[in-house]
Amino acid sequence: MKREVIVACDFASREQTLSFLDRFAEEKPFVKIGMELFYAEGPQIVREIKERGHRIFLDLKLCDIPNTVKKAMAVLSRLDVDMVNLHAFGTTDMMQAALEGLTRPDGSRPLLIAVTELTSVSQESMERDQWVKKPLSEVVMHYAECAAKAGLDGVVCSPLESPLVHERCGAAFLTVTPGVRFPGGEAGDQVRVTSPARAKELGSDFIVMGRPITADADPVAAYRRAMGEFAE
Repeated sequence: MKREVIVACDFASREQTLSFLDRFAEEKPFVKIGMELFYAEGPQIVREIKERGHRIFLDLKLCDIPNTVKKAMAVLSRLDVDMVNLHAFGTTDMMQAALEGLTRPDGSRPLLIAVTELTSVSQESMERDQWVKKPLSEVVMHYAECAAKAGLDGVVCSPLESPLVHERCGAAFLTVTPGVRFPGGEAGDQVRVTSPARAKELGSDFIVMGRPITADADPVAAYRRAMGEFAE
């Protein structure tokens, strides 16, 4: 699978989102639809963006009892998205149930990936708020290994953690990595960050970039820059 930049369309409305995507006359970026847009517009915005020819990462980070997640994934599989996710800390049983629910009668399904630790989480905040005292890198690897054992396709992690995830879980196990900024750009609320070029060196399969592209005065140029530094 080739490396690719996923553009986080973290907008509050259909109008803002489509206006942004209209600026891409030549490309059809792989886009992420997160909670803000999905909760504002519902499943119809997913269908509309899909009809425009974009691949979609539906970033809803499901986490609940296994049966509930299984049923929710069965509904999401009807939207014909390309990638969906959940929280790895929901347990291996939940991840396996999600995989069952996501798989269609013909055996096809979107990619299913698990969030390890959010890239806004630091060692300090993890210990303080989650009461997890192990090193952050070990926690991420444990979640990745659980996801692999559950049959998932990969994980969401920091680019800094991609090499060890691939070492532990195999080269084909995908790393989808937010927390990517152009050199000199503001980190915002991200903690574990790096650049597109460095993410490429570290072996990320996908990088997710939002504000460095969507808030740029020329988002098409910013997207092309990211693709050039990461995917080519």
